Amino acid sequence: MKMDKNSSEFGYQISGTSRGLNSSEASNRNPIDLELNRVRTQFGYFREDGGAVIRPVDHKDVSLRQWLDDKKRNVDAFECLHIFTQIVEIVNLAHSQGIVVQNVRPSCFVMSSLKRVSFIESASCSDSDTESNMVSDTSWLQSSLDNVDTSCFEQSEEKKPCFPMKRILEMENDWYTSPEEASGLSSSCASDIYRLGALLFELYCTCSSAEEKYATMSNLRHRVFPPHLLLKWPKEALFCLWLLHPESASRPKIDEVLQSEFLTKLKDNLDERVAVIDIKEKIEEQELLLEFLLMMQHRKQEAADSLRTTISVLTSDLEEVMKLHSSVNKKEVSSLNLDDCASSRSRKRIHQTSEDQESSIFKSPRLMKNFKKLESAYFLTRKRAGKQSRWINSFMDGICKYLTYSKLKVKADLNQVDLLSSSNLVCSLSFDRDGEFFATAGVNKKIKVFEYDSILNGNHDIHYPVVEMGSGSKLSSICWNRYVKGQIASSNFDGVVQVWDVTRSQVFMEMREHERRAWSVDFSSADPKLLASGSDDGSVKLWNIYQGVTVGTIKTKANVCCVQFPTDSSNSLAFGSADHRIYYYDLIRVGHFTHSLDMTKLLAMLNL
Repeated sequence: MKMDKNSSEFGYQISGTSRGLNSSEASNRNPIDLELNRVRTQFGYFREDGGAVIRPVDHKDVSLRQWLDDKKRNVDAFECLHIFTQIVEIVNLAHSQGIVVQNVRPSCFVMSSLKRVSFIESASCSDSDTESNMVSDTSWLQSSLDNVDTSCFEQSEEKKPCFPMKRILEMENDWYTSPEEASGLSSSCASDIYRLGALLFELYCTCSSAEEKYATMSNLRHRVFPPHLLLKWPKEALFCLWLLHPESASRPKIDEVLQSEFLTKLKDNLDERVAVIDIKEKIEEQELLLEFLLMMQHRKQEAADSLRTTISVLTSDLEEVMKLHSSVNKKEVSSLNLDDCASSRSRKRIHQTSEDQESSIFKSPRLMKNFKKLESAYFLTRKRAGKQSRWINSFMDGICKYLTYSKLKVKADLNQVDLLSSSNLVCSLSFDRDGEFFATAGVNKKIKVFEYDSILNGNHDIHYPVVEMGSGSKLSSICWNRYVKGQIASSNFDGVVQVWDVTRSQVFMEMREHERRAWSVDFSSADPKLLASGSDDGSVKLWNIYQGVTVGTIKTKANVCCVQFPTDSSNSLAFGSADHRIYYYDLIRVGHFTHSLDMTKLLAMLNL
């Protein structure tokens, strides 16, 4: 059915009483900034100059486009009128400032669970990167009109996905384009009125399928309405036709729309609905605040309980230390056979000493600077000790050593002939099992063995090695066998692992299975024939030095920088890799991973 009437025949009259809507009221109800200096954030648009903002988009908000295309939606006349009125107020605020909105389309609005409408704008369907730049509201369009064959709508024979996001926006843009814009004229306020008419039509017109939706909206340009809409919503249909008039001059102004009987006749009911929504929103905000405060209270209560537990533990340890302290004092007094007076003076002296120690601790900047770390070490030691009663003695020894030793003292310098040469860079150093000799190796492709006592106690300008062995490649690491005094293992930049006989100054065994540079070697303390090496090829290899072949390989995803056996076992191995982690493996089951430590997190925890 086609209806061709102009606005004068619709019988709509301007109400004598204005709605009393001013820009401040509209701004408070639906704040909007239509100027160009907006900044998009995850919460919506904010003005750079700190002015009005668009209401933040909540994760529960739904796109008006998605809501309109819901096949299960039932038309509630009062609800639709409330939504439409809010959008009209937004457009009125823009027109009062001489601004054409243009994007008066469902995809440019979101709606809260309480039907509070907000303008968020949308990316243009003509943007080349539309799909990647869409905000959350346009991403909802992907679920609209799903599982529909669009081949009947495509003029080309090329088969495209069913109603992708960009296609939906293109169709919507076409539906909401006014006749004058379609003919090439620029947008005007009258064009926004046309778009309001199309939106009002969508609010009251439901479709059971995507095909029906497309056909119905395409006929809207010719003002052809479905018969069921004319029968069920005749007044709404007449108002739509007035807004959709093909001649822009015949369309009403935005203030005429606001003051029309169609919107003003239910003004009291709408105001009551808005008041109810405001109350519900305040209740939701208060519930949110209440939930936050309850959560914070719960967390602070947990922290308080944990603090009480910590204080209880410290009190228990203090009592134990005081008992030990008292026991030591009694032994001291009895061993000296002092009388009561002397004992009193001794206790006074001990008490004074304790105060002096306390003050010295507070005066130690090194201790106070690292107090948090010492605190962590204290609780960690206590946790590891379990039910052991004397664990605190080990911690006491550690903290005393920490306060006693604060720096390293140079006892001797190793002066070589080519000391200043860049090729004399030392990459690795290792002592023999008895500490009599140590060996150095580096980029000069040489292993040099020095006598420790002669370096430490001798007064020589130049120190010469007692043994010097040449390699064919730059050396990265060396390790002295902890049982066989004359064996040194080395790794070089070619990935070759070698075992040297120091007494003969020659290679004892050479192993070439690493594919890239080998960085580290280490002998097992418990099994002198077992050697481990790590390489840039991401592997750790275990060698039997008398067979010259690997007895096991551990593959990793990153370069291996160092390997190390524990001092008391040959059944496990630790190594560090370029992924900032330390790995600990069980060698009884070769390659069985047991523990790892993320060094990035550890350093962050220690503030290093």
